[in-house]
Amino acid sequence: MDFLIPMFPFCHFSEFSILIINQTEGSNLLNSDFSSVRVINSLEKGLSKSRNLGLEKSRKSILLISDDDEIFKEGFDSLIIRSYNEYPLAVVISFQVKNPEGELFRKYLEESKTNLSLLDLFGIFSSEITINKAILEKAKVMFDVNFGLGANFLMGEEAIFLTDLKLKKQQLVYIPKVIAINPVITTTDRLDFKQRYYIQGAFLARVLKKNCKFHLAMKLFFDLKQRKLKINQIGEALKNAKLGRIDFYKLQNQNNA
Repeated sequence: MDFLIPMFPFCHFSEFSILIINQTEGSNLLNSDFSSVRVINSLEKGLSKSRNLGLEKSRKSILLISDDDEIFKEGFDSLIIRSYNEYPLAVVISFQVKNPEGELFRKYLEESKTNLSLLDLFGIFSSEITINKAILEKAKVMFDVNFGLGANFLMGEEAIFLTDLKLKKQQLVYIPKVIAINPVITTTDRLDFKQRYYIQGAFLARVLKKNCKFHLAMKLFFDLKQRKLKINQIGEALKNAKLGRIDFYKLQNQNNA
C-alpha cells in the first residue's frame, strides 16, 4: 500500500474510504490490512472495465476516480461534499487539477457552470470527475469498454461517459476549484497524429453520429491553428479518421449481432 502514502500528504490514507481495482495476471495479487481500504484483484484488462468494476463495487454515495500517481489537496473532500450539497441533483461535478509545477493542468472555465455543453465535456479528464452514485445508478450509464487504455480505441472514455449522461438529461456541473495534482503526461502525448485521428474518427462516430464529419473538420481547423498538425498531414489525418470510424461501426455491428 506504499503507493497510497504520497497521494495523501496531509494525513494517512486510511482516513479515507478507498477501493483499489488491481488488474493483474494472477501473480501480483494485492491485499489490504486496512478496513477502510478494499482491494479487488481483477483478471480483466482495460481501463474502462476497471472503472466499471469500481463503480459497481463502490459503497459510498460520492465517488472520485483516481490514478495511483495523483496527489490530493488538503480539504478536497470537504470541497466536494459542499459542492454536492449545493447541487444535489448533479450526477457529476468536475473540478480543476494542477500539474507538479503548481500550474493549472489545462485551460479551465473561470466561472462555475451548471449545465456543461458537449464541447465542455470533451476536455474533461478522469482525475477531475466526481460522481453521485445514486443518480448514476438510476441513469444506468457505464464507461464504454471499447474506449480507453487496453481497448480498441485508446482514449475518449471520459468524454463518452459524460456525453451519455448528458443525453439522458442528467445535470453535469463544473466548479473552478483545485482538488489534486496530476502528472502532465497523458495518453494523447504518447500517440502520433495518425493514431490520434484514428481514435478521433471512432470517438466522433460514437458520440456525434451523423454530425461526426463536421466536428472532425472543426478539429482539423483547431489543430492547424494550434500547430498540433501540419498542412501536409491533413490527408493522412483524414484517412486515419475514416479508418477509425469504419472500425468503430464494424465493432458496433459485431456487438449488436
